[in-house]
Amino acid sequence: MSKEKRKYPRLKDENISLKVKSGDIDIITKSLDISASGVYCKVEKEVPLMSRIKVVLIVPKSKTDNTPAPQTAKIEIDGVVVREHPVIINGKIAHYDVAIFFDNISAKDREALLAYIKSKGAK
Repeated sequence: MSKEKRKYPRLKDENISLKVKSGDIDIITKSLDISASGVYCKVEKEVPLMSRIKVVLIVPKSKTDNTPAPQTAKIEIDGVVVREHPVIINGKIAHYDVAIFFDNISAKDREALLAYIKSKGAK
C-alpha cells in the first residue's frame, strides 16, 4: 500500500461549484475532487493542456453560531491545466476530465479551502 504524497488533503466532493475561464472558454461545472493545491473536474469543452486559466470556486462555509444558515466563500484563483483527457462513451466524446493546479492562491483563500476540506473529514 502506498502512502499519499500530496502536500494537502484531497476530498472527493461534487458540491463545489466552479467557473473555468480562459480566452473564449467560459465553463461552469462542479468539482470531482479538490485540495488546497488544485481541482479535478469534468467540462464540456476541450481545455488544452498547460492553458493558463482563471478559476472561481464557490466553497460552502461551516455554519457558525452567529449565522442562521451556511454561507459560501467565493475564491478566485489563477491556475494551469496539468491533465486533460476526453471521456469517450458509445464512441463519442461525452466530456473532458481536467486537472487544474492552483499556481496563485492567497494564504487566506488556501486556509478557507483547507477548512472546508477538513470539515468534511479529509485528512
